[in-house]
Amino acid sequence: MMNIFDKFYDKYDLWYERNKFVYLSELDVLKKLLPRRGKGLEIGVGTGRFASVLGVEFGLDISINMLRIAKDRKVKVCLADAQCVPFKADIFDYVLINVTLSFINRPKELLHQVKRILKKKGNLVIGFIEKNSLLGIQYQKKDSIFYKQANLFTVTQLTSLLSEFGFNNFCYRQTVFNELEDIKSKQPSSKGFEKGSFIVVSCVNS
Repeated sequence: MMNIFDKFYDKYDLWYERNKFVYLSELDVLKKLLPRRGKGLEIGVGTGRFASVLGVEFGLDISINMLRIAKDRKVKVCLADAQCVPFKADIFDYVLINVTLSFINRPKELLHQVKRILKKKGNLVIGFIEKNSLLGIQYQKKDSIFYKQANLFTVTQLTSLLSEFGFNNFCYRQTVFNELEDIKSKQPSSKGFEKGSFIVVSCVNS
């Protein structure tokens, strides 16, 4: 994953310019479930497009080229593997993982790290493309530079995985209800996960 995202960092960032209303829709639904206060970290921060707008102070990624852009966007960046997070235990009030979990070879190792660095009762917020959603099905068929290597989750699969690590108090919201080319304005969001392609789940570290 490192070579792909590091090599095509500019194409990754440009996608959000070309799909402005999808980006704004995802930002809006993340904002509804992300804590408003506290010390936060985004794992897989990329170019900082989300962390910088959502007020997430710290960002971790394995792409040095992406982190340079994130740093310019005023995120405090850390170059590291998400499966070996170089932070002390119990120091973050919340952790954001946006799409990144689908690109991790060993997601359980990542969640083990999240569990370690999160304070007790801290929040984990995950944004992801649902495997069986409209876009999820399309992404699995397309020869995308990025998504051809993704391992998409269903809501049931992800919830089960998070439960294994003792996360609870699950809350879900959804957005992006149409195909990308049909989205001409910011999409609404709603509770649940039955219809949207982009799902956000918030849970608590027990």
